[in-house]
Amino acid sequence: MKIFSPYKETSYNFKDKVFKMNVYFESEKFLKPSGAKGSLQSRIFNDTKLKNSPKHIYALVYSTLKYKEYIETVIKKSKIKDVIKTKKLKMSDELLILLVHDLIFSQKGRIQMGNHPIKDAILKNKTRLQAEFTKLKLKHKVKSVDELPVKIADEDESPVRWFRINTILTTPEAFFKDHEFFRNLQPVSSIEELKQTGVIYQDDYITNLYGVHPRERVTSTPAYEKGQVIIQDRASCFPAHILNQNPNDIHKYVIDACAAPGNKTTHCASFLPIDSTDAVIYAFERDSKRVEILKTMCGKALGQHKKNLIQITHADFTSTDPNDFKDVTGMVVDPSCSGSGIFGRALEDSQKEENGDQEIDTERLNKLAGFQFKIVKHSMKFPSARKVVYSTCSIHPHENERVVVDLLSDPELKKLGWKLDIRANVIPSWERRGWKEEFTSLGNAEECEKLAGGCVRSIPKEDGGIGFFAACFIKGAPGNETEADKKEVIEDVIDKQEQHEAGKEEGQNEEDEDEDVEDEAEDWEGFD
Repeated sequence: MKIFSPYKETSYNFKDKVFKMNVYFESEKFLKPSGAKGSLQSRIFNDTKLKNSPKHIYALVYSTLKYKEYIETVIKKSKIKDVIKTKKLKMSDELLILLVHDLIFSQKGRIQMGNHPIKDAILKNKTRLQAEFTKLKLKHKVKSVDELPVKIADEDESPVRWFRINTILTTPEAFFKDHEFFRNLQPVSSIEELKQTGVIYQDDYITNLYGVHPRERVTSTPAYEKGQVIIQDRASCFPAHILNQNPNDIHKYVIDACAAPGNKTTHCASFLPIDSTDAVIYAFERDSKRVEILKTMCGKALGQHKKNLIQITHADFTSTDPNDFKDVTGMVVDPSCSGSGIFGRALEDSQKEENGDQEIDTERLNKLAGFQFKIVKHSMKFPSARKVVYSTCSIHPHENERVVVDLLSDPELKKLGWKLDIRANVIPSWERRGWKEEFTSLGNAEECEKLAGGCVRSIPKEDGGIGFFAACFIKGAPGNETEADKKEVIEDVIDKQEQHEAGKEEGQNEEDEDEDVEDEAEDWEGFD
């Protein structure tokens, strides 16, 4: 087991690498019809044979799928396939689509490879391709690629770009004082008002979290470059927030069981008590590529002076001995899942529709649920652990409530005293809870309602970001809250419900909620 602490930030310099034809060959297979299981993102990031960065391959494939219909139109009208046949070059339709995408539809406007007969053939027809692209833009009355109407892609885009102020490196007061760009954004009272750039919404649920219009160039700001701003989906902030929501339950030693890419890890670190000299997050990641990403993300978020807050362990969390971490009291467990709640699914669904395969893969979901059960159960065996937050970015009950039911029904865990926490300690004012009908095997209607209250859900896009699920387990009696705390929480929930009902009567949308997906692909602009 290899432990990095303190670790050094790792950076990727793609200028030092030679990306030739291989990047397109590796991307090509992900455009072809395939019976492979899993989401597009998981298939790319879990492909151990890739020589190029999975992040960049995903970005290229995603952007190509986004504009595929238009690319095929340009290819057809330019008759470039006839030229390729004349040259007797072996090239699949998928490879041609990728190359035309990079030459005509990408921001950099060039094919990212050295000299090659295929590249030469396409470049000789660049004028013809550009002419057809110009006609396409005129037809749709747009001036640039990103203005082309793409229904499927629009469904895949988050309605809100969420970011949180990284309180490890700054304070909210200092942040707005130091950064004019953010200080000049005009505040609005709901995410429904984020209809244009130049405005900002402060979240009602997660501390130091803000939402802006998706086109706001947050990643171009000095604050982002310095690590003072972290792009993170609102729902992705749930686990760390839930773990630390009760001010009477402080965790100095925490484990993030499935840490990469690292946003939840650094969020957990931001809650560590500032007066402690040894408080730490133990971050586990078993994949060698993802552990490098984790090191980079955490290094940027911690800076030089706080790098001891996170210890990264390159190992499978389930292989650890709980007795080696006797001081750990809090756990965040966000294991591999179907990813059915993340953006990018509309493009994948369109591919499945073409192949006539739209049924839910129950067998795969059950296998994932088995793994999820195993890793959460392992986290509950740590001797001092008293709170475990389990989460997924899945919308399927197989991976969510049903895993929770299996854990609550496990004789060994029942003997240890594990149960779901009460709603009062799990973002109580958040209206969308677990599905109570999934808990019927554990009790009557009232008990099901109570169990569902220990879980939260978010719906993709409707709740302002990705689809998500989180459940809070505690050992022993639920919560340490006083009667006054309970009364305050109940009054807050009632107040929120009354506001919600009033909003419905006025024809307003139901909620303000959620995100910026942390594994979300960047817009493909080619390699630097």
